[in-house]
Amino acid sequence: MKRLALFFALVLVLSMVLNACAGGPQTTAPTQPSPTTAQAEATAPVSTGKAELRMMMWGAPEELAIWKQIVADFQANNPEITVNVEVSEWEAYWTKLKTLLAAGTPPDIFAIDAPYYLDYQTRGVLLNLQPYLDAEPNLLDDVYPQTLKAYQTPEGYFGLPRDFQTIVVFYNKDMFDAAGVPYPSPDWTYDDFRATAKALTLDKDKDGVIDQYGYATDLWDMELFWSEVIWAFGGDIISPDHTQTLIGSPEARKAWRFIYDMMFVDKSMPDTTTAAQYGGDLFQAGKAAMTTIGHWAVPGYAEAGLNFDVVQMPAGPAGRATSVNSAGFVIAKNTKYPDAAWKFLKFVISTPAQTRLAELGFACPVLKSVAESPAFLDQPIKINHKVFLDSLEFARMKPVFKGYDEWASVIGDGMAPIWAGEEADLDAVLDEIIPQADDVLKQYNP
Repeated sequence: MKRLALFFALVLVLSMVLNACAGGPQTTAPTQPSPTTAQAEATAPVSTGKAELRMMMWGAPEELAIWKQIVADFQANNPEITVNVEVSEWEAYWTKLKTLLAAGTPPDIFAIDAPYYLDYQTRGVLLNLQPYLDAEPNLLDDVYPQTLKAYQTPEGYFGLPRDFQTIVVFYNKDMFDAAGVPYPSPDWTYDDFRATAKALTLDKDKDGVIDQYGYATDLWDMELFWSEVIWAFGGDIISPDHTQTLIGSPEARKAWRFIYDMMFVDKSMPDTTTAAQYGGDLFQAGKAAMTTIGHWAVPGYAEAGLNFDVVQMPAGPAGRATSVNSAGFVIAKNTKYPDAAWKFLKFVISTPAQTRLAELGFACPVLKSVAESPAFLDQPIKINHKVFLDSLEFARMKPVFKGYDEWASVIGDGMAPIWAGEEADLDAVLDEIIPQADDVLKQYNP
């Protein structure tokens, strides 16, 4: 997993070496620029003539093709600005980005996953966008406010969302039809969800081995299922001040027990060892009747030939909840072309660019006017795309805090033996990993 703490320690060491070479150590810690200073940095003309921007992001080859179209649209009206797009696979992207930042040669614009945002923003490597936004106070009026929350800081915005994901239930209509099970209704509960998963778990050839699971998902990260269940059962993930892990509360433990019982009592969920035999995604492999995931899965499921649709998350004892997360873009603080980079970033959240993203089909546009238009709602893949937008009504932001990556690894790795079937004592495992997670929070949020 990614280790941001180690990376930023390397940045600090490199900075000390460069300062020494320049004629002496820095005796005072760098401070956050004042709004006046930040505005000067953001708007001062540092170069003239043409600007050439390097933009990095993670994604699939299909996404690169769409982003090249977005860049072409932009450059048609801004011929003085060249944008070179680089797309990498997820893990490779973060490794490359950290290396470039440590060397002091970051891309001018780069993608950020919202939970990692504060780890970068608080280290002073991002350009403050607030002066630009202050100059155009109505620019964000059409952006879903739930997608902006992750990027707000006391000093202003240092990044903006480009798209968002809400988690919903995907279901295989053919499997439901074959079993004579009604499709899920929008007002269903977790009791309904559990009963449906159990009814769709089948040993078709009666050999004692399950051939079809009612439900399958990846439990390592919170986003796909367990945060939603905890919230719906009345629990929470982390305290508002980011100093305490809350996944061990009585309400949260009821949620964990619900998941555990689906896997080991009902056997309607596969353990991770079984899931790995099918490449991890049993729904796409045609071995699970339901899964919970975001819109990014839609093109792949359609390409796999699945006959599927979507429905909102079930309601729990405390109501209905889902997770909302976003991918965004930030600008490197030391870019030579801040104005040009901002002009492109502004274009990314414009109607033409957001419409292109809607056509890609991987994510939901952050502009309401585009998301609620035929460009998104009437895509060639005929499912109920509106469910992703309606879910914003009860969505909670995936937590964004310093040390997220390390904290998530403690939880994910700590719970992994449970979901692999190697460790049966759920409460004991929670009691062990929660103090470790709190130690991470204390390190980053003293």
